[in-house]
Amino acid sequence: MRITLVGSRHFGVTTLNMLREHGVSIVRVVVADSEDRLAAAAKAAGIEVAVQANPKLVIASEIAPDTDLIITAHSHARIGKDALAAARLGGIGYHPSLLPRHRGKAAVEWTIKEGDPIAGGTIYHLADRMDAGAIAAQDWCFVKKGETARELWERALAPLGLKLLADVIDYAKVHKALPAKTQDEQFATSAPSLS
Repeated sequence: MRITLVGSRHFGVTTLNMLREHGVSIVRVVVADSEDRLAAAAKAAGIEVAVQANPKLVIASEIAPDTDLIITAHSHARIGKDALAAARLGGIGYHPSLLPRHRGKAAVEWTIKEGDPIAGGTIYHLADRMDAGAIAAQDWCFVKKGETARELWERALAPLGLKLLADVIDYAKVHKALPAKTQDEQFATSAPSLS
């Protein structure tokens, strides 16, 4: 399976490492900033790196030829329709909430702010609306009393994301397709951004 990884920062690097250990071919890494640690890790591993022309949008020419699947890992860029069409199976991303709950950039912070006793993570199909594509995999964890968003992310949600991504990749290798369950909009939350 040929993967184009779009991402950044520590979670991008840990995803890159998980993919390398998981028997897939990472044909290109796409980053918004050439100085990002994901770009450095990819170059060190001999993987081609492309820097987005627009940090808010990934376009088809930035996706490696013959890509089977686009994976996003800590990317805040939208993957354009043309880019998704360039990959045989489209694209998936990890969101640190039980989608459709807490869509958006501050999902873990909203989990803590709302006092949710349970958190979770979702592998979802990339779509026009941010965090609104079909669910490929989902799992949950408890939130510890007094835990900060960062503590919850590091203890439970980042490792959960890597596990779920690996599970979906294994499924795709066997079935040559991705699981998909439509999100139930009646459970969507909309919260103002935290500032």
